[in-house]
Amino acid sequence: MRVVVSVGGSVLAPDLEPERVEAYAAAISELVDAGCEVGAVVGGGTAARDYIRSARELGANEIELDELGIGVTRLNARLLIAALDEAAPSPAESYEEAGEAIRRGDVAVMGGVVAGQTTDAVSAALAEYVGADLLVFATSVPGVYDADPNVDADATRYDELTAGELVDAIVDIEMRAGSSAPVDLLAAKLMQRAGMEALVIDGTDPEAVVDAVLQDEYDGTRIGE
Repeated sequence: MRVVVSVGGSVLAPDLEPERVEAYAAAISELVDAGCEVGAVVGGGTAARDYIRSARELGANEIELDELGIGVTRLNARLLIAALDEAAPSPAESYEEAGEAIRRGDVAVMGGVVAGQTTDAVSAALAEYVGADLLVFATSVPGVYDADPNVDADATRYDELTAGELVDAIVDIEMRAGSSAPVDLLAAKLMQRAGMEALVIDGTDPEAVVDAVLQDEYDGTRIGE
């Protein structure tokens, strides 16, 4: 089974604790030991948003802010690589590089790629590029909701959505550097184009990723046709 795991930066290293990074590395190793081919895409999380907020106040434009965020995602990717014996030695900076790593049996770890594209979209594009059987978004929110559950107590979670329904659900999300939506609009459109299967789950416990991939047991939203 070939799987791409999108790990939010605030999930992987909320306060740069090495224990959480090690736990994610152990979870990915468990997938590899079970015979999975794995690509991991790491987000920027709180650190990226803090840098972006500060740089925006200093007058940086949106492209500059995106480039700053990409730099942070690649630092987070290096943290995961440091804890992973099976990983390629440095973050992949293109889909071709990530695909080559997966084909030779390494875990491909990457952060952002280009300005204007979040790591959600990178994850969906990588999954399409390598023909992944499953894309897992490990976020701090257990699934896709019809409103922000951190703000609206009446927010309702979707148990299942088609990719087209996902696009409709998040079409009003503002695409700006530092966005923290569980899945962004471009990622949803890429998933719709590719007809891929995906899960949006609470990834604060790394073992939840293992359960989702190997046991089809998860707390979240399934995206499919």
